[in-house]
Amino acid sequence: MGYEAMLWFLLAHLLVQILKINAKVPAIIVFGDSSVDSGNNNEISTVLKSNFQPYGRDFIDSKPTGRFSNGRIPTDFISEAFRIKPTIPAYLDPTYNISDFSTGVCFASAGTGYDNATSDVLSVIPLWKEMEYYKEYQEKLRGFLGNEKANKVIGEALYLVSIGTNDFLENYYVLPRRSSEYNIEEYQNFLAGIAKDFITELHRLGARNICLSGLPPMGCLPLERATNIFSGGDCVQEYNDVAKKFNEKLQGMIMKVNKELAGIRLVFSNPYDILLDIIQNPNKFGKFSAVFSYVVK
Repeated sequence: MGYEAMLWFLLAHLLVQILKINAKVPAIIVFGDSSVDSGNNNEISTVLKSNFQPYGRDFIDSKPTGRFSNGRIPTDFISEAFRIKPTIPAYLDPTYNISDFSTGVCFASAGTGYDNATSDVLSVIPLWKEMEYYKEYQEKLRGFLGNEKANKVIGEALYLVSIGTNDFLENYYVLPRRSSEYNIEEYQNFLAGIAKDFITELHRLGARNICLSGLPPMGCLPLERATNIFSGGDCVQEYNDVAKKFNEKLQGMIMKVNKELAGIRLVFSNPYDILLDIIQNPNKFGKFSAVFSYVVK
């Protein structure tokens, strides 16, 4: 999938932003959608799963794990970069326990979004439920490590949040409910408000080091280009403009939150410009980027 190829570049950008936090990282805690789901959808009743080949063909033992990738996903590599562990397990995977989760855990669910209505489309885990699982995790962590050690992990962990594309491409532009309730700018504001509330709740629960990812140029995703038949398969400019504007709103929100919440270190990872440049000018970035551009085109 072209979107998964994009994640490699998102990974590099995330790492640059994370280094700005300049903090010891005892654990990686992940929220979001298919860009970071490491297998939670395997354990729920939904058609949106990736537990079959060719998913996982480059994973350990060529095993499909529920990651929407040929192998590991960006959060796995980030965990390894911090010398924690090579993969981050899904919270709902019964083969793992709190001992495994104490150094990294994933609550993400493919197909979800900020908007509860987005998760309803394919019956996946809504963002509020991801938060409930996190609260449950905190209780288990305190039972496993004791309050003092658990609070230290919670406060020093790196929180990665990657979500938002599905709200537009699976919900707003496909189904009538939200588009009849909000114009596009109102819907962007609605989602940005949910993002702020989510970050604020994480902070209340002890999180301090948080990286929030913005949207890619979602009008250039393979499905959007393939269905854009009247423009010869070009990127859907309207979708790209929406992604760019939403990223600006997230950036504005992040600036406010960093001033309002004591001790928080919230950074924004914006993959939009570099990914669009790679798609439009692949030769500037070398051989691999030329292949990447071919994939997404």
